[in-house]
Amino acid sequence: MRLIVREDSTSVAEYVANYITTRIKEFGPSLARPFVLGLPTGSSPIEVYRILTAKYKAGEDEYVGIPRDHPQSYHSFMWHYFFSHVNVRPENVHILNGNAEDLESECAQFETAIEALGGINLFLAGIGEDGHIAFNEPGSSLASRTRVKTLAYDTILANSRFFGNDVNQVPKMALTVGVQTILDAKEVVTVALGARKAVALQKCIENGVNHMWTLSALQLHRHSMVVADEDATLELQVKTFKVRNHHLHPMSIMTLTIHTKYFKSIEKVAREEGFDQALPRSLRKGTRVALSDNIKINGQIQSPVALKPIEVQPYLLRANSPVLSGPISRSATPEPSLDSMSSRIEIGA
Repeated sequence: MRLIVREDSTSVAEYVANYITTRIKEFGPSLARPFVLGLPTGSSPIEVYRILTAKYKAGEDEYVGIPRDHPQSYHSFMWHYFFSHVNVRPENVHILNGNAEDLESECAQFETAIEALGGINLFLAGIGEDGHIAFNEPGSSLASRTRVKTLAYDTILANSRFFGNDVNQVPKMALTVGVQTILDAKEVVTVALGARKAVALQKCIENGVNHMWTLSALQLHRHSMVVADEDATLELQVKTFKVRNHHLHPMSIMTLTIHTKYFKSIEKVAREEGFDQALPRSLRKGTRVALSDNIKINGQIQSPVALKPIEVQPYLLRANSPVLSGPISRSATPEPSLDSMSSRIEIGA
């Protein structure tokens, strides 16, 4: 997982919008070979959509039971902030229907549509204050697919700001893409803004993979990136040190956190060397790359190029994991035996 740190939310939005634009241009989409985007609602991506709309002018989840023309439905949100401002065809927009008679079938059809399009090329995500991605609340299965999900109270409370701060108006259930659906995307870009996301970001980046912080599953993804403002990095612990500040008190300790410098230094070196979240050419262009028959060219060893990206399969998390398929057996611990001191003494002839 790569972390990009920018000074403020505007700088984050500019970086992400430019990144998405570059990816689409490199891919060269057509009617027969579209570039598939997974896009979220929420406050984090609004500025990204505004910049993307401005560039043009120069479907991730949905609440259950809320009318599609409701101002806070996913459908209304995306058409208001983005789709109506660009030349996207309505038939190319796939949004879950939270009012479908058979919600389970609706979710299955959504997964089928993603597969039929060749998968998601770039999934744009936000992060909840409790570390959730999409509506995959704490405790969600990391192998989950698109499904009906009950929302946690913290999420309902956080989203009440979109419903006049009335928690009773916020839907209690939603349709959401699953964690595994997101992991199957060829690339995932996450936006993290503000100090309120700092704890969640720290848990998801510096701790292990944990279903209580579902964004942490992106540690298993080959091409995931988090773009955060400096406020969102306040809780990161990497590369911290302490120095004595004798001006305050002889025994006082002042902690200086340099986590942002650490990640920025990585980005600086990568940029100077000509790398910027470099994806394999097959992902950037959406084409297969043939292997060369010659191992050496002009005396130089050539690195092999995969014919297609390796699918992310966190098999250790699966119930049918080959690691868990065999019988579990443990040998009994032998009883300790005591020996005498005389047996340890070797007497020479």
